[in-house]
Amino acid sequence: MTDTAVHTSTGNATAVLEAGDLPPVDHLTGAQKAAIVLLKLGRDRSAKIMKLLGDREVTRVTAEIVQAQSVKREEAEASVVEFAMLAKANDQLATGGIDRAREMLEASVGSDRADEILDNLLVTLAKAPFEFLRKTNARQVLNFLSGEHPQTVALVLAHMPPEQSSTVLGGLDEDTQHDVSVRIAKLEPTSPEVIAQMETTLERRFGATVIQSKVERADGVQTLIDILNRSDRATERSIFEGLEDQDEELAEHVRSRMFIFEDIVSLDDRAVQLVLRQVESKELATALKGVRAEVKQKITTNMSERAAQNLTEEIGLLGPVRMKTVEEAQGAIVRSIRALEESGQIVVSRGSEEFVD
Repeated sequence: MTDTAVHTSTGNATAVLEAGDLPPVDHLTGAQKAAIVLLKLGRDRSAKIMKLLGDREVTRVTAEIVQAQSVKREEAEASVVEFAMLAKANDQLATGGIDRAREMLEASVGSDRADEILDNLLVTLAKAPFEFLRKTNARQVLNFLSGEHPQTVALVLAHMPPEQSSTVLGGLDEDTQHDVSVRIAKLEPTSPEVIAQMETTLERRFGATVIQSKVERADGVQTLIDILNRSDRATERSIFEGLEDQDEELAEHVRSRMFIFEDIVSLDDRAVQLVLRQVESKELATALKGVRAEVKQKITTNMSERAAQNLTEEIGLLGPVRMKTVEEAQGAIVRSIRALEESGQIVVSRGSEEFVD
């Protein structure tokens, strides 16, 4: 575009602004305005502009293009004014969508890169089930779900972040807590239609805007384990007592897939040594207060004689320690073990798993 063209466009834009007949677009983000401008410019000119953007900007603008199914002409023109360009006056609306976004991306970054950006983008745009509750304080969720059927509560908690679910589960009365836990563990993949229908109903009650969501199938036992791993030991014990009362075999299955502090005896020596490198001596001493002799022996046999002696002395110097403090220290060590397992540095045997050399 020549200097004269730029000057003319700016002058016309100023005239439009002075006319005062365009709506304000303060409610639009910068990325949304940029997407509108690119849609109005067309594929070829938009592609040239997108080549100048970084990956992050391309992804953000592409996200808005994908979601911009229909843009009012007035908003489009007002956005163009803010970019000091004037869109051609026409009665058609700028249209977006996945195909339009792909077309622009392919022209600017090539087909392979376009596929990669869109794949990542669609994962980001897809909303998880019960998204409206994920954004809500756990205490509010607890109050909201307290009057629902236990099966409904189980289904909702199974599709929410474990941190949030553990708080909600811990706040239920004991009988409901046990009932919901059993139902979570026994959950089987639920059809997207059922999830969508339930979400719509609950969301309407909650007073939020209805949204469409992507449903991820939940492994009921693993979901309960994730919740338990983030619960305090008192809640964990209570839930296991309830599980054992209702379904002893299921309780044993859940327990076999969990790793608790005492299970450190099942780790090989190399794994224990790696764990000890992650733990402060005072935390380790606190965690070993009142544990079985074989647990303490497993730790000390993987330390130098001097370090083992210092640890024993430190345990003695601690004196009486609250059970909650001991459990917190044990929980921190278990989290370190899980982190090492997730990073592939150690292997944790679960239940009847078999290994070969």
